[in-house]
Amino acid sequence: MEELWPPPTAEAAEAIRAVSQRLVADTDALAEVLSASTRRVHYNPVVLTDASLGEEDRELNRSDLVQWLTSNIQRPGQRVEPYVGPRITAYIGDLVARGIAPDFAEGWRAALGIGWRRWLEECSAHCADRDLLVDVLDVSAKSLVQYALDSVATLHETSLAAAMGNADAEAIALIQMIASGAPVSEEFAEGRLRYRMARWHVGLVLWVDDPGQQDSLEEATAALRSADASRSTLVARSSTTSRWIWLSGADAPDLHPVEKIVAANEVRVSAGRPGRGLDGFRASHQDALSAQALIVRLGSERRFTAYAEVELIDALTKDRAGARRFVINTLGPLAEADPALRQALLTYVQCGFNTTRAAANLYAHRNTVERRVSRANELSVVKVENNPTHVAAALLVLDIAPEVMAASSS
Repeated sequence: MEELWPPPTAEAAEAIRAVSQRLVADTDALAEVLSASTRRVHYNPVVLTDASLGEEDRELNRSDLVQWLTSNIQRPGQRVEPYVGPRITAYIGDLVARGIAPDFAEGWRAALGIGWRRWLEECSAHCADRDLLVDVLDVSAKSLVQYALDSVATLHETSLAAAMGNADAEAIALIQMIASGAPVSEEFAEGRLRYRMARWHVGLVLWVDDPGQQDSLEEATAALRSADASRSTLVARSSTTSRWIWLSGADAPDLHPVEKIVAANEVRVSAGRPGRGLDGFRASHQDALSAQALIVRLGSERRFTAYAEVELIDALTKDRAGARRFVINTLGPLAEADPALRQALLTYVQCGFNTTRAAANLYAHRNTVERRVSRANELSVVKVENNPTHVAAALLVLDIAPEVMAASSS
């Protein structure tokens, strides 16, 4: 690329290299801050509610950071060429397919405000000499602003190329219209999607954590299509790492085959509650998206999640610090006791306070379960007989996301 300004002095170059090396170790945390800012500025609500797209947005910000910082380690203060790798290209294609047109210029404007302040702080801490600090900030400002301009142009070109090559955009756009509540008739939707709406539906979100696992995603999708001949299946490629799927039938579709398919593949699944007709199609899909967002937000390792089982947990954990306080205030010492005690008490409540059923579910002796339940109830601040709903909810929070206890209190 053409160089547009003189190279920095040797002292300034060394300072830029040192600050870049310090910041490159913190790219994940900084990318999260930048993503939170840019999504508010230049995306429509779809990205905010789709956990898979949110993950790819963070990767885009992280990729931009790594590119600029590593380039300034190798060639301090010089013009940095944007890099749009296969993962980012696929992400841009997913946005285009969903009818999302990000304003990359506005996004970069928001990111520059945050990134430049952090760069100022680090440079000021590193450069004791005032003249050196001025030289460093002068040349790095030119590099960063030019990188933003070049990146916006490159992303715009990538978006145009994706729009030219997308053959499924119309079907995906229609699905998104239905899912968002737009007035679409059942007859029109059925004709365009070749999928019957006047039936019972369950919405699923299938996803993988790594784009390198796409083979597993395709295998699981194919297995779902062929699992039950009496059932209809609609699949939409919502992103590189996720699929939106609807199962339909004369009765509410059975999800046990879905759980077996998940167990045999490196995929994760969230499922909505069954619903009938176009409204059921829409509502079940929104449930599945909410369940996926919960799992991603909490960093849970769960492979299969039904929203009906975690709806209360979703509401409780929107504020992570608040969720931690709720768990501590409810369970007290039990929150950090032997997990077997918590599992016994949770299963006991879920089995309607029936020790025999709980023992069968836990594959344990009845006396063992009784001892664990008794000990767990002793440790818990709120006793299960006084408020079983709160106790069960707190136990479920820890069951889904034990990491919540490691969060700093606020």
